[in-house]
Amino acid sequence: MNYFKISLGIFLALAASRFIPHPPNFTSLIALSFYVPAILGMRFIPALLISLFFTDIILGMHNTIFFTWGSILFIGLLPRIFKGSIFKRISGSIFGVLVFYILTNFGIWTIGMYGYTLTGLITSYVLAIPFFGYTLISTILFSTLIECTLKFSEINFNKKII
Repeated sequence: MNYFKISLGIFLALAASRFIPHPPNFTSLIALSFYVPAILGMRFIPALLISLFFTDIILGMHNTIFFTWGSILFIGLLPRIFKGSIFKRISGSIFGVLVFYILTNFGIWTIGMYGYTLTGLITSYVLAIPFFGYTLISTILFSTLIECTLKFSEINFNKKII
């Protein structure tokens, strides 16, 4: 039952940031993708992906959905590398932004949106820079919020809650 309640909380946190009007890519997605497995353990990655799936159904599926989901899965594995200090964790979530940017924009290129040339690939990345900025700012903001919550609730980060 705890798994269900926590999974529902993950869904609500993700859905709130995706459904409330916001600038493009300004959501808690990357921060949650990093911190959910870091705090709760790897067994909550499926809950995160299922939450992403349901919010994507409502927001609309797209041709690069598997690149998006794949990047989220990859980001969920990063806490194993970036554990320890607050600096390492925030760095890990920021690295997650880079992973998301690289993988999802490669996905855009693979559907031929800008042509299957090196110029098309570069165009895909250059045109996504504003989205990268929003993703970076939101991830730093949500990661800081999560870190403050952890600090003020006196949760020992190195021990799992569950």
